[in-house]
Amino acid sequence: MSAAGRLALIGLWLGLATAAAAQETKTHLAIRDLATIEGVRENPLIGYGMVVGLAGTGDKQQTMFSVQTLANILQKMGVQIGSQIPTPTVTVKNVAAVFVTASLPPFARPGTRIDVTVSSIGDAKSLEGGTLLLAPLYAADGQVYAEAQGAVTLGGYTVGNASTNSKQVNHPTAGLIPNGGLVERDASIDLCKLPKIALLVRNPDFRITSEMSAAINQEMGRQVATAIDSARVEIRDLPPEGLPEVLARLLSLQVEIHPRARVVISERSGTIVMGKDVRLSAVSILHGDLAIEISTEYQVSQPAPFSNGQTTVVPQTTLQTKDEKAKHIELSEGASVEQLVNGLQAIGASAHDVVAILQAIKAAGALQADLEVI
Repeated sequence: MSAAGRLALIGLWLGLATAAAAQETKTHLAIRDLATIEGVRENPLIGYGMVVGLAGTGDKQQTMFSVQTLANILQKMGVQIGSQIPTPTVTVKNVAAVFVTASLPPFARPGTRIDVTVSSIGDAKSLEGGTLLLAPLYAADGQVYAEAQGAVTLGGYTVGNASTNSKQVNHPTAGLIPNGGLVERDASIDLCKLPKIALLVRNPDFRITSEMSAAINQEMGRQVATAIDSARVEIRDLPPEGLPEVLARLLSLQVEIHPRARVVISERSGTIVMGKDVRLSAVSILHGDLAIEISTEYQVSQPAPFSNGQTTVVPQTTLQTKDEKAKHIELSEGASVEQLVNGLQAIGASAHDVVAILQAIKAAGALQADLEVI
């Protein structure tokens, strides 16, 4: 092979290697991980109920609605406990009033089992060993969509009676009833009756919606998907026969993602989350340690003998300031977040210091990313 041929082969090999390396750095996700189908979602449910069977850890007598609820339940079963509710003779410590919450999954049919959560609303100490009586669960439209009943499972407990000699683990006043809810009303939607299918992107981005629509059109072989904006893709003219299979195939398509450069910080906890694609302009950071200590000592001032003076307490305030030499780091143009973190760690900056430094860098226009404070 001639020298020119070898050079051409080497150039081709380098080009293929570069393309392979670029392909490896790209990130692809399925459409189902990037978007949801409009209208296909969970619906919150809420209800009021009573937990019974507690070992003296229920609501106290001053919790009026617990006794009223118990009286109403007993009255429906033919037991009359008094004309005035609550009556002074009713003292029950084995019951607790609770709110019952659950999520109605999409396409839930009557007879579907769901998990429910019970939470005490009175002054009960623990729901351990309790059983939830039958409680209706309502949606936002005021209709009953499920019923809940069953034994409460806790993730915590309380040991001891006295407040000074007790131990509590997690929250014993809230628990879970696995499969404790039973769906009674059909709340599912018929996809075949929808004029179009819309995909809602979780993190709106024009490039993602355009690539999603292009991938769907390529898979279907015709123009069926249109990117409406950065958060919505509409799909029309899908065959009603076998629509679930078609949607399953479309939602499994791989789309290249392009995450936005973003830095999220929490001043309360000092948590900082930064992506690898965050870049910095040329910047110089000066970080000086300034420690100020203010201490107050109280001294007693005694009057001179036979001076008719009074003994007084005089505060002596001392102010100490320690200003160390400023610590210095320099970052070149286009520095990565890894270089920034290493530099900040090298100067001994704490998490809260890094939060302040990042805010200053953003204000100086050197942080090429969105800075979000939560």
